[in-house]
Amino acid sequence: MLVRRLARPLLASSFIYGGIDTLRNPESRVPGAAPIIEQIAGLADKQLPVHVPRDVEQWVKIDAAVKVAAGTLFALGKFPRVSALLLAGSTVPTTLAGHRFWEHDDPKERFGQLSHFLKNLGLLGGLLIAAVDTEGKPSVGFRAKRTAEMAVAGAEASYEKASKKAAKAQKRAAKQAKKIKS
Repeated sequence: MLVRRLARPLLASSFIYGGIDTLRNPESRVPGAAPIIEQIAGLADKQLPVHVPRDVEQWVKIDAAVKVAAGTLFALGKFPRVSALLLAGSTVPTTLAGHRFWEHDDPKERFGQLSHFLKNLGLLGGLLIAAVDTEGKPSVGFRAKRTAEMAVAGAEASYEKASKKAAKAQKRAAKQAKKIKS
């Protein structure tokens, strides 16, 4: 559909541009990302059997690379649902790290950060819609349910057919048994 061909590159453009900019200048994003990385790494260390690296610049670069790669795939319409989901997952920590409006006392700075925070929430909403967009094709859940219903209907029909055959066979056997006794 034409709308998808136009909308996907438009939605992906800010992720691709932002990812490239971050790959060129990761150090500008490190101070904002540090508290989020520390929290995530702390939780991961408690839950996972391996140690999670705490090199903030490395994580910033990984996030930027994900944005560029997934954004490009999304813009081209390749694996759009998966790439939209990757972009959505990448948007959450980026938004929490980069637009902490609640920490600003200056009304202008607070308003600017709040605007960016809300913009990212809007992008997240668009990505979530794109992640579940089946382009008019039935979803996996619908197809699985339909296949299961068809399998149940087929099994019931086979059971009824087998029951009728068994009943006929029983009647024939009963007739033959009467003939033999007589």
